[in-house]
Amino acid sequence: MASCSISSSKKAMSHWTPRQTKLFEEALAVFDKDTPDRWHNVARAVGGNKSAEEVRLYYQLLVEDINRIESGQVPLPAYRSSGSRSAIAYEEQRLRHFRL
Repeated sequence: MASCSISSSKKAMSHWTPRQTKLFEEALAVFDKDTPDRWHNVARAVGGNKSAEEVRLYYQLLVEDINRIESGQVPLPAYRSSGSRSAIAYEEQRLRHFRL
């Protein structure tokens, strides 16, 4: 049973173009959780031969990812600081370059 779930999950996540992802997001805004046949409607809006089950699994996996991120299970990337200290250091380095 687990292997079936894993293969279904892989199928749901694979082969999504950026356009299909955008259409998916837009369809979710139109067809909320109370919409009858929600996943069929979303699949039709996405196109690309996506089935209602693939679309539902894609949504489920994205929700699980969000839950992991919000619970702190996924470390945030080390972004460069955008604070004034780094901006000042950058400006000082830039000005030193021009003084040479």
